[in-house]
Amino acid sequence: MTADPPLVLDIDGTLTRPEGWGIDPRVFDPIRDWEAPVVIATGKAFPYPVALCHFVGIPELVVAENGGVVYTGDDVFFTADRAAAQAVLEDYRAAGYSTGWGPENTVNRWRETEIAVNLEQPIEPLREIAAAHGLEVVDTGYAYHVKDTDPNKGDGLETVAEHVGFDPEAAVAVGDSINDVSTFEVAGRSFAVANADETAKAAADEVLEEAHADGTLAALEQVRGSG
Repeated sequence: MTADPPLVLDIDGTLTRPEGWGIDPRVFDPIRDWEAPVVIATGKAFPYPVALCHFVGIPELVVAENGGVVYTGDDVFFTADRAAAQAVLEDYRAAGYSTGWGPENTVNRWRETEIAVNLEQPIEPLREIAAAHGLEVVDTGYAYHVKDTDPNKGDGLETVAEHVGFDPEAAVAVGDSINDVSTFEVAGRSFAVANADETAKAAADEVLEEAHADGTLAALEQVRGSG
């Protein structure tokens, strides 16, 4: 029997329920049973994808914070410094705005290399302030991410592949947003779920008819045993 190919999976918009929030539990068994490395590549803070791997029951292979943190199961690599993003946030607050996540701000509490801002907050002043600090703002559809211009998920995938020992060209990536384009460029085959933004759809090898977890499950069924 042909082996499964390595997987690269986004979380928000890709493993989520039809309404877009919360992991769809139907993805757990197929991911756990996958007979090749599964890399979780996300814009979420580092602890979230690590915890997802732990609870699903798969090795912790993680690209977090849009490539700012990479975990190969043995080593953690930080490819950016949160200090610059924090400076952007301080200037944004001084201009009268906030992250929009409430006083506890758990979205950013454990974030190592970037800052995420709620989509309800104004983006143009955020972009202007970020640019003044040499950073960029990426709209993933779930948050505005203030980040270094260099790190990305695709570079993180290459780091994981090198340390784990698989060819990223053999991998299959599934995602929904502009921040997944870099993994689509590195992986040998890529799928955008139906709810993906136009940039991700244009970059993907195939746009799925199904949205969110339904799309991801359809992609996994399609590529299972094709490695």
